Amino acid sequence: MKSIKVSILGKQYPLKINEGDEEMMHQIAKYVDKRFQDFRKALASQSDSTIMVLASLSIAEELFLENGNQTPDTDSEKQAIFSEINHSLRELLDDIERENNDI
Repeated sequence: MKSIKVSILGKQYPLKINEGDEEMMHQIAKYVDKRFQDFRKALASQSDSTIMVLASLSIAEELFLENGNQTPDTDSEKQAIFSEINHSLRELLDDIERENNDI
């Protein structure tokens, strides 16, 4: 396992990832940050935690829709990537929840 930090909504989050996944996780974090920023602009009056939950649900919806359109040859490979993304999003949401509880 390797430890990296990613920036989402201007905050640094530590992640533990498998060796060789660093570039992919940075790309995922960049995508998630962009989606969160888009939701923040659209829902300026909402709290960051609400924005993050709504954006995460939207990202999860994209994954489910994509997952439904897979061909049998790529199912296990994509499922592994989806699982990794889901795990990272769960860790991120747990970190956000802990930060909100500390406030």
